[in-house]
Amino acid sequence: MKSKRLGIHYAALGNHDRETGSLIPLHDDNPRSITPQVTRVLVALCVLVFLWQSGLDGQQYRDALFKFGLIPAVLFGHASLPSHLDAISPMATIITSMFMHGGWLHLLGNMLCLWTFGDNIEDEMGHRRFLFFYIVCGVAAALAQALPDQTSVIPMIGASGAISGIMGAYLRLYPTMRVRVLIPLGVVFFMRELPAYVVLGVWFLIQILGSATADGQGGIAFGAHIGGFAAGLLLVRYFMRR
Repeated sequence: MKSKRLGIHYAALGNHDRETGSLIPLHDDNPRSITPQVTRVLVALCVLVFLWQSGLDGQQYRDALFKFGLIPAVLFGHASLPSHLDAISPMATIITSMFMHGGWLHLLGNMLCLWTFGDNIEDEMGHRRFLFFYIVCGVAAALAQALPDQTSVIPMIGASGAISGIMGAYLRLYPTMRVRVLIPLGVVFFMRELPAYVVLGVWFLIQILGSATADGQGGIAFGAHIGGFAAGLLLVRYFMRR
């Protein structure tokens, strides 16, 4: 079947898979034996890409979302982009979309989770395996969001699908590890230390509830969060070096 040329409706932007939840992770007390080089590089790349995005004007910014964001209808051949937006292979957008973010809060939430939980998973896997694990979880998350609605023309961006995989891995390996979190109640914030299974369990429950009530018209990519988390939970043991 011949794919149709995609008509761009900028009002439909976008599935920004920003972190949601009432518990904001800040730090854990889990020691590590190696320097988390890959975690630091991933954080740096996401920040640099966001700074590049921030320097674009409105039209350039919207064009960048369609060029480098993951659009299910384009990925699965149901539509194609106009020639001026057809910059890279649709398959490549699965990777490029992981480094784009929709705002400072979107970026900050993702990087806090990556920084808090990523170093210990990298410690268990080593640098190369951890990077491969991150990409695999990101791909699984993207497909979990895109497969149920293959004709969607809403760009998907954000790192939290891959980061959700890290969180799933952390829950499996360190369920009782204490995690320091901020709990916002209106304009007041409380700091507490809670077991990882509480912090990550609450987060995952919010994703399930959000997925059940989402309208599918853009916003938070709950399916990506759930798919990435499940992939990390199930696959972590296969990537460990010890």
